[in-house]
Amino acid sequence: MELMRFKMIEEAMNRSALEVKAPSARPSDYFGSKVFGRKAMRKYLDKRTYEALVDNIEKGTPLTREIADSIASGMRQWAMENGADHYTHWFQPLTGGTAEKHDSFADPDGHGGVLEEFSGKMLIQQEPDASSFPSGGIRNTFEARGYSAWDPTSPAFIVDTTLCIPTVFISYTGEALDYKAPLLRSLSALNKAATEVCQYFDKNVSRVFSYLGWEQEYFLIDESLWAARPDLVLTGRTMMGHEPAKSQQLEDHYFGAIPMRVMSFMRDLEYECHQLGIPVKTRHNEVAPNQFELAPVYEEVNLANDHNQLLMTVMDKVARKHRFRVLLHEKPFKGVNGSGKHNNWSLGTDTGVNLLSPGNTAQSNLQFITFLVNIISAVHKNNGLLKASVMSATNAHRLGANEAPPAIISTFLGEQISGVLDHLVEDSDETIRFDAKSVFKMSGMTSIPSISRDNTDRNRTSPFAFTGNRFEFRAVGSSDNCAEAMIVINTAVAKELKEFKQEVDAKIASGAKKERAIYEVLKEKIQASKPIRFEGNGYSDEWKEEASKRGLDCETSTPEIFKRYLDAQTMEMFKELGVYTPLELEARTEVKWETYVKKVQIESRVLGDLAMNHIVPIASKYEAILLDKACKMKELGLISTADIDLIRRIQDHTVAIQTGTTNMINARKKANRIENMYEKAVAYHDTVEVMFNEIRSHIDALEEIVDDQLWTLPKYREIMFIK
Repeated sequence: MELMRFKMIEEAMNRSALEVKAPSARPSDYFGSKVFGRKAMRKYLDKRTYEALVDNIEKGTPLTREIADSIASGMRQWAMENGADHYTHWFQPLTGGTAEKHDSFADPDGHGGVLEEFSGKMLIQQEPDASSFPSGGIRNTFEARGYSAWDPTSPAFIVDTTLCIPTVFISYTGEALDYKAPLLRSLSALNKAATEVCQYFDKNVSRVFSYLGWEQEYFLIDESLWAARPDLVLTGRTMMGHEPAKSQQLEDHYFGAIPMRVMSFMRDLEYECHQLGIPVKTRHNEVAPNQFELAPVYEEVNLANDHNQLLMTVMDKVARKHRFRVLLHEKPFKGVNGSGKHNNWSLGTDTGVNLLSPGNTAQSNLQFITFLVNIISAVHKNNGLLKASVMSATNAHRLGANEAPPAIISTFLGEQISGVLDHLVEDSDETIRFDAKSVFKMSGMTSIPSISRDNTDRNRTSPFAFTGNRFEFRAVGSSDNCAEAMIVINTAVAKELKEFKQEVDAKIASGAKKERAIYEVLKEKIQASKPIRFEGNGYSDEWKEEASKRGLDCETSTPEIFKRYLDAQTMEMFKELGVYTPLELEARTEVKWETYVKKVQIESRVLGDLAMNHIVPIASKYEAILLDKACKMKELGLISTADIDLIRRIQDHTVAIQTGTTNMINARKKANRIENMYEKAVAYHDTVEVMFNEIRSHIDALEEIVDDQLWTLPKYREIMFIK
């Protein structure tokens, strides 16, 4: 058994990069080749059908059954010509991943043969079993009916030989059981509210879009080493493992040369992504060993989110081809940086204006400040809710760990923009000015071109930072569905813009000029939301104290943070804007508590199993070897003080592991008897999870003591460095 680990390590070190043949064509030749996009639609749909589908996508015009049948016919023909023989409604249940049930195009023709059929009815709606998906009590197990309904705004695509049709997923009684339905509702609410505010500045604006650019961080480890770590296989993170002598402290991995095996994986992954229309653009080494990042060009939020969900599936498939495993857990290794999924969010109009970019005129700058201030105000009022949107049993290990944003939501604006806002409040001069990008030259290096500064620096400790023409929500976890955070941001900003317009209109009705009314409301919002603005070090203890004084949400207990979804003002906001019903919010919060309990429960079981069936027996075996040596030395009249001390240390650690594991199991059994899911989650947080680190500390200590030849689990120094 001891030799198994070394055999796996040797295989991993000797594994050469699998040869991946780069496509002979350029990306522009095959980008979107597996997507039923505008190019394919024009080819496979008649003019009338094509125009009707475009109107549906762009304007929400309903589709007739005749048009739906025509779309389905063209889509089937395209799919079959591209090798598809099945179709599925691809949706995003509350598990956090995606789901699909495949049906064949082939149907019996009644004469001993088959016909390939795909009607408008099959395209628009399916009826997958809803009983086994998380519902938070909306559906009983015996009430299985659920519906998936086509989302035409996100194009169908082909994976392997299956046509995948993006859909929403709802219950028999109409409640959303997924992430896409409420995301689409939030986008609609934001579009309406933002368009009405844009009308103050440009009457030509008829639609506002929300854009998302995600940055996906992830770890790669060799598949054989992953398989030898039950904790990684079952929980996605290492429940034990002593830190290696060298990890990320030299900062030599960040942006370093990409290892050959990893580059081979990345090239293959990019090829798959481009065929699926995912516009991936950036790849690089991240801070921690074995950690990397992939980022695309910005897209409309709904499509960007679908692409990120699809990407996580494709990453896993491609990684296996290269004998890797992808780790999307937010904190798979102790002592090194975890992984996030930064959500870069912005707003743009159908007239081509980025609403979060300063302009060249007083009018455009006033529009920019209007949206900036309303977003800041929305973040201030909903800072606890924003934290709840990214909190999970896994992301809790990353937030506040001096490597990622703290578990306190604040926003960073930069010196220039902060100065503009303060000027608006303090000065009667209503002119908004932004300096042109300042330019500086590299002293002593005349060959280096001049460099332009942006209107704001970057604050890597800020959870919600303004970065020049967008906000970067850095607290989102690497395994998260982006929709969760986007739903909250969209809804909160929509609510704020709606109230802003009501207040401005009231002042105009009272006789104030439009610009004066806008300024007056903005000043009030700037003043009221000042506590959310923070330009300093979010990792410092001083900030935690200051944030509490400012009245920001400083809660760190994951189960407690989830309760922000049930605050009266939160429930009213979602209900008013038609994003969530109170029942849907209650159900989703119940799902969050239940998921938290299950994940901590699994981790507890894995930790207990490894502690008692791997670590203690190994330590005891080594202890017996030392005891035998000590007894033989005593027979020779020699004193073995060092060995005796070592035996005592091993004994102390094994006793502590056994005692801690027993206490943890008893606490888990007690928590399992609790009926109320919130109370059970709190019990798991307060009485079970708190024991993990204590048990781990003794295991990690033994790892440094026990003979390396006896230790069966691959160590950090072996799994964290790809050769």
